[in-house]
Amino acid sequence: MKENTKISTRSAGGWVLQKVQDYKAVIKFRLTMTVVFSSVMAFLIASNGSIDWKNVLVLFIGGFLVTGAANVFNQALEKDFDKLMVRTANRPVAANRMSVLEAVIAGGIMSIVGIGFLALFNPWTAILGMVALVSYAFIYTPLKRLSPVAIFVGAFPGALPMLIGCTAAEGKLTLLGLSLFVLQFLWQFPHSWSIGYLGFEDYKKAGFKFMPETDGMLDRSAGMQSLIYSLFLIPVVLLPWFLGATGVVTAIVAVLLSLGFSYFAWTFYRKYTKKSALGLMFYSIAYIPLVLIFFYLDKLS
Repeated sequence: MKENTKISTRSAGGWVLQKVQDYKAVIKFRLTMTVVFSSVMAFLIASNGSIDWKNVLVLFIGGFLVTGAANVFNQALEKDFDKLMVRTANRPVAANRMSVLEAVIAGGIMSIVGIGFLALFNPWTAILGMVALVSYAFIYTPLKRLSPVAIFVGAFPGALPMLIGCTAAEGKLTLLGLSLFVLQFLWQFPHSWSIGYLGFEDYKKAGFKFMPETDGMLDRSAGMQSLIYSLFLIPVVLLPWFLGATGVVTAIVAVLLSLGFSYFAWTFYRKYTKKSALGLMFYSIAYIPLVLIFFYLDKLS
């Protein structure tokens, strides 16, 4: 009897651990944390006077739940396609460890609670949170199987966390909020094209068509677009300085970081190889956090 109880306890513990791991996977925990980081940093950059850290916590929770819900809906909608790709076949919904119904219910609860938290700030923050959720899960997600225009459409919800953070701090749409929105909007193109290049064959198996193709082969236009959008970032990172939100030293650092981004995008365009795509992808991952950290540190100096 005691041995059976021990086995049952171990089994229950294993089930709980697996469920926790599945929920971390279905909300894309690391990606969600990255998105929320950009929103919180935008809030800190846009805030005037002393920071109310309770508000930071509210923004973090609301942003985390809304972003997590969007990822849950994404995986529920793409279950049959995720099964076809090596990198996604073991996701909880695709692998049938979590039912579509459970995912939808979890996503629904997270959406309601998350938007509720964002609404504690002002209507703008709640509305933008809802727009980001709906446009990512129900417009961008199905569009990926139709056309490369999905990258352009998906860049809007992808950049809204910056604007959400600013509206939470300022209570309205401002030029600073819009400048940070544009910064993250432009950044997504080189970032997405590099990831799309690296996973092209896998995405193709599942019928995704968000990478430009010519006769079924990768089109080099993705490299050119990556370079163009990275060059646009150079003047955009100067906007907070023009608006008086940062100093000249921070503006110079931001420009240098953007020039580095353009270098990796140029290398990707010129060579169009796996190595150059990896370089661009890793630099893009570091770029946004570094720029935002320097912007915030400027406020503290």
